[in-house]
Formats: sequence, structure tokens, C-alpha cells
Amino acid sequence: MLLGIGTSGPQVAEGWHGQRFGKQLQRTREYVDILRMALARERLTYDGETYRLPLPDGPGKALKLTIEPVQERIPIYIASIGPKNTQLTGEIADGWLPTFFSPEHVAESRALLEEGAARSGRKLGDEFDIAPTVTLAIDDDLDRARDQMRHFIALYVGGMGSRKRNFYNQLVQRYGFEDAAREIQDLYLDGKKAEAAAAVPAELIDTVSLVGPREKVRDRLSVYREAGVGSLIVSPAHFDPGERRRMLRELAEML
Repeated sequence: MLLGIGTSGPQVAEGWHGQRFGKQLQRTREYVDILRMALARERLTYDGETYRLPLPDGPGKALKLTIEPVQERIPIYIASIGPKNTQLTGEIADGWLPTFFSPEHVAESRALLEEGAARSGRKLGDEFDIAPTVTLAIDDDLDRARDQMRHFIALYVGGMGSRKRNFYNQLVQRYGFEDAAREIQDLYLDGKKAEAAAAVPAELIDTVSLVGPREKVRDRLSVYREAGVGSLIVSPAHFDPGERRRMLRELAEML
């Protein structure tokens, strides 16, 4: 088992999980501490800034797992986008789960991961896994493959957050797509979702996705390898299950 966690954003945290979105670095640090204690079958007592176990002045007891995990240590991966969260991932996690990953910009993120690793007295090595989630569309028609990605990218860059706080929009801007990011967001938040999808540049789609004919996808995989990607988490972009299986089979053959 590989255990992946992430804090999401304020709209989801407060609207879906019922938790105030604040102190995310401290919350993540404490959460990982607690997970490691629990998975090591230690009795859980924890007195942090965001978590207290057991809760004071109540019936809670300090408990521990009664079952033993098969793995001696379950790797914990963190999904992070912002610079400080990425540093924290390098410091306390076993792997990084980037989304809208650009292998061309990995040097900046690797520097942040290495800074975090240095805080805990370690260096990033083969044991640290870079595991991006990448959307896949293998199709001889490149424009049709790109179109499969447009609404998904527009949703996140345009609508997954407010104008003031959208981590995905900020990430795309850091890649150099400042004008496009603002246009997509303005259109999406104005209710013009189709126009927002149409405004996603082809270059951005190619940067953060695996799209197009087999040869193009195969060439792109080599770029991911050179960027230090260890595990590739693939999400085929198609409604038909048979087509999704086809894409995964073809990708496996390429790998």
C-alpha cells in the first residue's frame, strides 16, 4: 500500500469536510505524525496545535491498532502544489503527488523538495518517489485528444477556488501561462464553461497531459523519466471503459 494524502483547498475543506481551512502546514505535519504512530501500532496520545488525541475532558481513550499492517512501513505520499507545502513534502513524506505536473518545470519543485529534505537531515534519493497524476488520451487525432482534456483543465484552473485563492490557477501561472490562466478563470466563474474550456491553450494541455498519437506519447514518457518521475499515476480521459483499458494497455506496452 502507498498512502496518499492532501489538504485540498478552502472551498472543499469548508464546504465538503466541514473543517476550517487554516494552518495547513502544521495540520499536515501533525497528521503525518499521527498516521506514522498509528501504523506503527503505538498507543495514540498526541498534543498538537491542530490535533489532540484523546480529546480532553471526554470519554476518549488512548487507543492503538489491534491489527498489524503487512508492511513494516507504509510509505506516505503528500499531494502538494504551493512552495511551502512542497518543501514540507520533502521534509516529512516518502513521496510527492503533484497534479498538473510539468516535467519542464521540475527543477524548481525539486529544489523545494531538497530544501525540505535537508531540514530533516536527509537527501532526496531513490527512496523518495515523484508520482504525478497524469491525464492520458492516446488518439491519432491530436486535436481530438487535446479536446478530451479541456473541460477538466478548465474546471481546476478556472473553477476550483475563488479568484483570490485558486492553487491550480497559481500553478499554471508559474508555468508561464499567466494571461491564459486569468482568462480561463474569468470565463469559468462567469458561467461560460464551454468558452473557458476553449480558452485552454494547446501548449498547456501538452505540458500537463499525455495526449496524441502513440509516438508523441512515447516521446513524452522519456521526458518524464528524465525529470525523475518514479511512479506514473495515469487517468485515461474517456467515458468508455473499453477505451480506457485500451489506453492503459498501449501505455503499458510503451513503458
